[in-house]
Amino acid sequence: MAGVNKVILLGNLGKDPEVRAIDNGRKVARFTLATTESYRNQQGERVDQTEWHNVVFWGPVTDVIEKYLKKGNQVYIEGKISNRSYDDKDGVKKYITEIVGQNLTLVGGKPSGEGGSNGNSGSNSYASAPASSGSSAMEADASDDLPF
Repeated sequence: MAGVNKVILLGNLGKDPEVRAIDNGRKVARFTLATTESYRNQQGERVDQTEWHNVVFWGPVTDVIEKYLKKGNQVYIEGKISNRSYDDKDGVKKYITEIVGQNLTLVGGKPSGEGGSNGNSGSNSYASAPASSGSSAMEADASDDLPF
């Protein structure tokens, strides 16, 4: 029996994406995404709970990410959860949980630069190329560490 690893997120970028080329010329884009859920506590007060997700995209979609996405933009992402580890410069094993993006939809109008105004409603969807098997070996910053 096959398993399913599917994540759907709608949230806002916590910082401008970091896009860079790796050894073989392939590009990788990384950014944080905030998703916020609201609920009422026992006192009837509204409470917002924000979760932060580390997101990575590979391949041609990184050009779109680099050109159009900025801190605060709202995006819809489909992807999968990936867990990996690496040894830091001191030989300490670090564990990373991230979302490997497969599809990206820009929410809230056409990105500036596509001839539309930011006030237009609508969305633009882009698909990511599959990550190579060597992609999980890329070392991440300590800021990518999650507490679980």
